[in-house]
Amino acid sequence: MNLLILSLSHFLHLLATVVWIGGIFMVLLVILPGARTSLESPPLTGKLMKEITRRLTPMVNASIVVLIITGPILGHYGKDMANPLEFYNHWTPVMGVKHLLVLVMVVIHFYRGWLLAPKIGRLAAQAEGTPALSSRVAGLQKLSLNLVKVNLVLGLAVLLVTGVIMSQ
Repeated sequence: MNLLILSLSHFLHLLATVVWIGGIFMVLLVILPGARTSLESPPLTGKLMKEITRRLTPMVNASIVVLIITGPILGHYGKDMANPLEFYNHWTPVMGVKHLLVLVMVVIHFYRGWLLAPKIGRLAAQAEGTPALSSRVAGLQKLSLNLVKVNLVLGLAVLLVTGVIMSQ
């Protein structure tokens, strides 16, 4: 039974990782540049990205939950995993870095979704014909995009650290 639980947990953990980091990768490096080139209109690009975000965000949220559930299972049933409270083994510091990176990614993700996006929406609704508010909306949109870029870099770092862990 442990092999089944471990195998299923590995599968779900990897799938959740692919959805989250792969989604960021696709949006930033494929969809957004393609939309900017082919749609020729910033409002249309914004509308497309809003729809993609509306569809991707619930999948990422579910992926975060899956990662939180499967991570401890993998740690418990994994054959080479040490006790995370044992600070004298080689595994603990590396895993700590990985978890810190993931925690920052989660905070950025939920900050963008729960605080920043609603603020942008409220200001955008008020910004019609108001240059100062339009400029503020543009600045917040740039911040949001930059945070997605930060999450891509952090996600790639998580994958690199995972590679280090797997090779030990």
